[in-house]
Amino acid sequence: MAAADTSRVFLILIIALVMVIVVLLGICWRFLGPGIMRRLLRPRRCPSEVPEYFSGNMSGNLRTITYFDYVTLKKATKDFHQKNQLGRGGFGPVYLGKLDDGRKVAVKQLSVGKSGQGESEFFMEVNMITSIQHKNLVRLVGCCSEGTERLLVYEYMKNKSLDKILFAAADAPAPASAPPFLNWRTRHQIIIGIGRGLQYLHEESNLRIVHRDIKASNILLDDKFQPKISDFGLARFFPEDQTYLSTAFAGTLGYTAPEYAIRGELTVKADTYSFGVLVLEIISSRKNTDLNLPNEMQYLPEHAWRLYEQSKILELVDGRVQGGEGFEEKEVMLVCQIALLCVQPYPNSRPAMSEVVRMLTMKTDQSIPAPAKPAFLDRKNLNGDRDAASSDTATMEMMRSPAGYWMMTPSPMLEVDRPYDMSFGK
Repeated sequence: MAAADTSRVFLILIIALVMVIVVLLGICWRFLGPGIMRRLLRPRRCPSEVPEYFSGNMSGNLRTITYFDYVTLKKATKDFHQKNQLGRGGFGPVYLGKLDDGRKVAVKQLSVGKSGQGESEFFMEVNMITSIQHKNLVRLVGCCSEGTERLLVYEYMKNKSLDKILFAAADAPAPASAPPFLNWRTRHQIIIGIGRGLQYLHEESNLRIVHRDIKASNILLDDKFQPKISDFGLARFFPEDQTYLSTAFAGTLGYTAPEYAIRGELTVKADTYSFGVLVLEIISSRKNTDLNLPNEMQYLPEHAWRLYEQSKILELVDGRVQGGEGFEEKEVMLVCQIALLCVQPYPNSRPAMSEVVRMLTMKTDQSIPAPAKPAFLDRKNLNGDRDAASSDTATMEMMRSPAGYWMMTPSPMLEVDRPYDMSFGK
């Protein structure tokens, strides 16, 4: 009998305790709000635990990054306010965020949409950037995958992206918001840093990587104007035994190597070509294509080559840089020549990035090879008379040019019709 009474008392106590807990939860829900309560009730994840949404999709050192919830990043960016937008990439906008511990970060909000393109970029970039570490590559702080939201959190770069400084004159900023001016010493430092970052990706990381989208907007600058390559959403691991592969085009026209843009053939030398175009932009402070200029100046590599042939390559240099701090004519001419070596028409004739860095940093007065003519179409032939005879002549002339070679020669690797991904073709 005593045992029955004890059980009854115990049951009553349990029921009373449950009721108290329910009442307290109701009060908290009422006064704290649903959002905070959901966060408090959400199971805590061990910092070293990889979230379930990465299972089967990812590899690499995922424990080096933080997994943020969406509410935290929404608060850090002030609800992704327009005033906090740092820029916009092909997959979505990037916002300045301030975390609760005071750290500033750059939050890239991927546009997943119905195509799922942002989803693949999300997994690719997290996997890629957690597998590599170099002072000239941007560091991924963390990420968020919650519902349909896919966000990447990077270290914040005080001087933002290189394009916002280089092309400021073309964008005509207000004097109060004008970006800092880059003298030659700083530009040279940026060029070498980008080269070293690419050298690491191509030759020194555990896995050879082709970035595929080297351009001014994907180069970030820290407070000392040290460059960091960013945006690895289009990058690909590249098997060591693969000389090239035929793949769907991805990248930015104007920076793209002819063999890749026209025929879909991808090697690390495609990045070398993009680097060469970018160096010419850094030297001249102009975009690679500007249709507002006279015909012969519209395409930057073409314009640079004509000046080089005429021994007038210094005319390419931004007038504000000439005569400024650290400006050395001989050094500038050398860098221009290296850039033209990088944009040569055939991949095998372009130098490896380790060789590029060696030439950029050599102290002795060593000679470097003379570049070949870059690959571009002869506008005079293409826009000339349209009768049959003229058309035949134009076609023959184009076939003699480097660009014509790429357009007329069939690819020997047509059977490879998709890019290598993280699983190496599985």
